[in-house]
Amino acid sequence: MSTPPSVNWSFPTAIRFGAGRIQELGGCAAELGMKRPLLVTDPGLAKLPMVAEALDILRAAGLEPAVFSDIKPNPTGGNVEAGVAAFRSGGHDGVIAFGGGSGLDAGKVIAFMSGQTRPMWDFEDIGDWWTRADPAGIAPIIAVPTTAGTGSEVGRAGVITNETTHTKKVIFHPKMLPAVVICDPVLTAGMPRYFTVGTGMDALAHCLEAYSSTFYHPMGDGIAVEGMRLVLENLKRVTEVPDDIVARGHMMSAAAMGAVAFQKGLGAIHALSHPVGALYDTHHGMTNAVFMPYVMVFNRPAIETKIDRLAGYLGISGGFDGVLKTILDLRAELDVPHTLAGLNVDAAQRERIAEMAIVDPTAGGNPLELTLDGAREIFDRAQEGRL
Repeated sequence: MSTPPSVNWSFPTAIRFGAGRIQELGGCAAELGMKRPLLVTDPGLAKLPMVAEALDILRAAGLEPAVFSDIKPNPTGGNVEAGVAAFRSGGHDGVIAFGGGSGLDAGKVIAFMSGQTRPMWDFEDIGDWWTRADPAGIAPIIAVPTTAGTGSEVGRAGVITNETTHTKKVIFHPKMLPAVVICDPVLTAGMPRYFTVGTGMDALAHCLEAYSSTFYHPMGDGIAVEGMRLVLENLKRVTEVPDDIVARGHMMSAAAMGAVAFQKGLGAIHALSHPVGALYDTHHGMTNAVFMPYVMVFNRPAIETKIDRLAGYLGISGGFDGVLKTILDLRAELDVPHTLAGLNVDAAQRERIAEMAIVDPTAGGNPLELTLDGAREIFDRAQEGRL
């Protein structure tokens, strides 16, 4: 196959997938009733030609877009507040969340908060807190991913850092799911290698943790195993041949699949990665990649049988050990650090990270209960490189 397929999917939302489909952005925005969309992205992307092209496409459709890009790699509550202020002062009527995880998450939460009166932290993903929101106050959202990792384009939440507590919070509402997603793999071709690797490993972590979770969701399991196959067969390829649009398309699919699958649950990889990212401002996907094998070994008593089955699907010999070796080999080939030191993370905040990890909302999906001792053990192994 020399070119990726161009298709429309309706699960879990309306997805327009294919090379060049960014050209449909203006029509999509108009169909949702947008006249003055706010394009939310990160500062680096805001300077690139792809954003200028997106704005031109919107203007050609008769729309009056503006850009908000005051977003950190790990978006903060302050970033969202500034975005909401820009949305309101500019008289905007919709959000185009454009970019990687930071732009997508911040854009979705800005759209969500644009018509709310309560503080953002009142809508953390706890129990039925989402019912506190006024659904009529949620602006329509179009998501345009430019990385293949977080899958936030098909998610109903955004991860935002609370600067006061230095903790990552999941802000959730069902209507935060974008109305339209444009997955154009061409937009990912210019990603630097480090971010291609980090986002790809993030997609793998989402699929692996969702599959490993003991919660009952067979549909999530099925999506997760195919997502892992796509990552293992294409991630190395896109680092070696960055303009292979077919492989880029497979990685975009895997990213979206990971986000759909982890509705089943995540686990200790994310529970530890979130506090490390909040405290050290590390790249989320690369942090997941570092923790991945150590969490696998920790969870082995609960997941070995499932991973043996996964090995059969992936065509990997050796069951659990074969899958673990495949992941370790992939990390090495892609220059993923084997220890946290490679991310400039020291042990100074070890205890705080462990305490934050066990109360992280993702910890509950881990196959084994993540206790304080367990979180310390995984962190120490990741510090020392000791499997």
